Amino acid sequence: METQVYKTPLLTKKLLDQYRKEAEAFQREHGRKPCLAVVLVGTDPASAIYVQKKEETCRATGLDALDVHLDPSVGFAKLKETVAELNEREDVDGILVQSPLPQGWDERLIQRMIHPAKDVDGFHPENAGRLFIDANECLANGLPPCTPAGVMEVLKEAGIDVAGKHAVIIGRSTIVGKPMAQMLLAADATVTIAHSRTPKLPQLCRTADILVAAVGRARFVTADFVKAGATVIDVGITREESADGKAHVVGDVHRQDMEGLAGFLTPVPGGIGPMTIVMLIRNTIRAARRLKSESPKI
Repeated sequence: METQVYKTPLLTKKLLDQYRKEAEAFQREHGRKPCLAVVLVGTDPASAIYVQKKEETCRATGLDALDVHLDPSVGFAKLKETVAELNEREDVDGILVQSPLPQGWDERLIQRMIHPAKDVDGFHPENAGRLFIDANECLANGLPPCTPAGVMEVLKEAGIDVAGKHAVIIGRSTIVGKPMAQMLLAADATVTIAHSRTPKLPQLCRTADILVAAVGRARFVTADFVKAGATVIDVGITREESADGKAHVVGDVHRQDMEGLAGFLTPVPGGIGPMTIVMLIRNTIRAARRLKSESPKI
């Protein structure tokens, strides 16, 4: 069996071209570009690189990116104050606070503080509730979490019919695992969420027509987890250093094990990661439009 390794550059380009036109239309109508504020606390190298990529993609797509960099020494209260100020700014449409925050800082509180109309990560309880109630409506018009939304775009573009399939998700985070389950369930899949306490995990995963790996452990999913012909979506990203000291990323899936076994595979790098940023751009434009049309009280 030949494994289809589905890289996303063509899809990301197609979508970003579409969103660039939408951003230009917004600017013509409102006299400014949609604006995403990205808040980074500290100097974590991986976070800094990811934030830079988000901001570069924003600007290349016709959005403004507001870079807010805080030193951890300013304290958690300063971060709360910053979020409150961004909530009030009429020239800011989306707010993203980059994870992870310094140890001991309440990330859930920050997620709740971001106004749901500007919550382009889709983590606010109100947006999470909208996803739970009607995931299809949230995907079409709301602010869904970016990584699972990117997975759904890949499945749609690749022509993979989800309806009636058994989907197993390894990982139960509020960022990927849980919202991924809601989206696949709304697409008429039968969904199982697995995690670190799931007994006989490889055996369970071998029942999956669609296997989503979002466990955060490099090369965790081996051939023992996958039945022949399955669709394997690798969401994990782990940074490693090679013998020469150069950094590279690997996924949750042991890619070599998938060759000739999986029917379809999204690789790392070049798979779901870029789609996460594309969905962030989409959410920011949606937020900008809704803020102008609905003018919610903030």
